Amino acid sequence: MKTLLVTGGTGTLGRPTVEHLRAAGHTVRVLSRRTGPELVTGDLNTGEGVAAAVDGVDLVVHLATGLGKRDVQQTRNLLAAVPATTHVLYMSIVGIDRNPLPYYRHKLAAERLVESRSIYTILRATQFYELLDQIFGLKVPAVFAPAVTLQPIAVEDVAARLTELVAEPVSGRAADIGGPERRPLPEFARVWKAARGSRRPVVPVRVPGQIFRAFAGGAALVDGPPYGTITFADHLGGQRAR
Repeated sequence: MKTLLVTGGTGTLGRPTVEHLRAAGHTVRVLSRRTGPELVTGDLNTGEGVAAAVDGVDLVVHLATGLGKRDVQQTRNLLAAVPATTHVLYMSIVGIDRNPLPYYRHKLAAERLVESRSIYTILRATQFYELLDQIFGLKVPAVFAPAVTLQPIAVEDVAARLTELVAEPVSGRAADIGGPERRPLPEFARVWKAARGSRRPVVPVRVPGQIFRAFAGGAALVDGPPYGTITFADHLGGQRAR
């Protein structure tokens, strides 16, 4: 078993990942700007405390993500503190090299920083179900759903794959993972509407521009069989286990 540092360990993906890692027998430190039980204090925005947090760990699971350029700076500060002989496992997003969305541009730049190391693994996953829930739950008269096909995934499935990768040899770019369903977003919206008891109509929309065309062209889909097993309906029904 290994001693791990997890950044972003209190977030949407971080919480189930920490649970999976500890259940697998690993010793897990969670980096946070706060202090508390099972937390180690450090600030990725400034780099303060990060060197002490990574001291003695076998592997760093980097799940923290900032907005815009902050994402790149946080990754740069982390890598500056991590010894060259320590494995870094970085969580990224499917299709960021095929979509001009600004957030993806910065995520790709952070990937490039990780790739400059000799010991790293990068895992890309599709969008999380929580994102769809947020979009469909906006307080507007209708459930607006861009007319694109997506393959979203449960964070529990991503956490399970991250736990597998921690135990595997260093792999560079791991195979991308996606959820068990490829469906047009309006279909996911109707599943959400039924589960939430919403009376708002589902309205498919088309959005001009390169970002929409990238999604419409399949940039957010994964080739091959899906890794995830939890469906969107499972997620909405409260399933939290594989």
